[in-house]
Amino acid sequence: MAPNDSVETNDGTRGAAVGRRKAARYIVPVAVAGVAAATIGLVPALASTGDPDLPKITAQQLIEKIAASDTQQLSGTVKISTDLGIPSLGGLAGSFAPGGSAGDTGSGKGGSTADPQSKMTELASGTHTLRVAADGPDKQRVSILENAAEYSLIRNGGQVWAYDSKTNQAYHATEDRSEKKSGHSTPAPEGVPTTPKALAEQVLKAAGPTTSVTVDGTAQVAGRDAYRLLIKPKQSGSTIDSVTVAVDAKTGVPLKFTLLASSGGKAVVDAGFTKVDFAKPAASSFTFTPPKGAEVTEADDAKAQQKADGAEGLGMFPGAEGLGAGGQGSKDTKVIGEGWNAIAEISTPGGTGLPTKTSGDVPAEAQQFLDSLGDKVSGKFGSGTVFKTRLVNALMTDDGKVYVGAVTPDALVKAADNAA
Repeated sequence: MAPNDSVETNDGTRGAAVGRRKAARYIVPVAVAGVAAATIGLVPALASTGDPDLPKITAQQLIEKIAASDTQQLSGTVKISTDLGIPSLGGLAGSFAPGGSAGDTGSGKGGSTADPQSKMTELASGTHTLRVAADGPDKQRVSILENAAEYSLIRNGGQVWAYDSKTNQAYHATEDRSEKKSGHSTPAPEGVPTTPKALAEQVLKAAGPTTSVTVDGTAQVAGRDAYRLLIKPKQSGSTIDSVTVAVDAKTGVPLKFTLLASSGGKAVVDAGFTKVDFAKPAASSFTFTPPKGAEVTEADDAKAQQKADGAEGLGMFPGAEGLGAGGQGSKDTKVIGEGWNAIAEISTPGGTGLPTKTSGDVPAEAQQFLDSLGDKVSGKFGSGTVFKTRLVNALMTDDGKVYVGAVTPDALVKAADNAA
């Protein structure tokens, strides 16, 4: 099979199946709101220095190489840029955090600035530099480097610490390992991809009969030889043009991840290492003691505050704590279509639509942000508002239905009309 031959991923390929069973072992568990979970990228600092001459490999073999990778120790620097085509979140991050509002900088109703639920939302826009380290599935660290400051998130066994040096605030969660094995929830933040490997695993898990996978030559990333795995939707109507994953030729670890939008322009998602080392990181990388005078917030206390403030995880919208509860397959959520054109239809509790500008339910800064994204639309379903990005679009009808997917706004309106 030639390097650029297409491989269909709906025939139970062994590599994809193995990939589904393997956890992303190099990811620090963090939480990012909304579309930020899928929109991480990097700047052109990773430009190729020449395509290396590597042995031929098929797409099937390369998928299996990713899935079979047993590299559990690494450290390095990752460059991240995100271009969703939306205004920078900046100080609005607090508005989207539980119970928060723009301008929150510390304790109180706005919560701790070290809380990953709000801090990692900043990765949804702009350019960022991360330092990452991993030593097996239970020891990980990611640090966001800022001007004269640093935000770090560390997992060491059942202990999770986050620290914002700018405000000298810390966040602490203790994970019950027995509860994790039994599937119960824990106070530790859930995992969100912050490395190319995690992003690649997400895409490969979602690949199916609507996907074409090929090997598209070679590249050099962070001084290492790599193969380029090209993933493209066969369907029309998706906002995604293609995903390219640069896979380390020796270890099988994805080194760079690039997502292009069907609308053209620069990458929406383009994440990769500028430096990487597969040696065992120093043990001190995964230890943390709050500095003198630091304000420490416990995860259980933060959750209690979120519940007291209203919606847990989506504090800016009243009733949002029940939005799509249970995920796909629940009574509140169903999926229309398949593959890259899949649309989630979500029923809000009590048929609640968007809060009005005069209701006072939404912070002014957050309302301004939403207004910049939204367009009023109408159809057989009635009327509603479409919120647009380069990657994910969402239609919220005035009677409280939400249609969301990596599809065009027209596809969302058509889905709502068909469901009316």
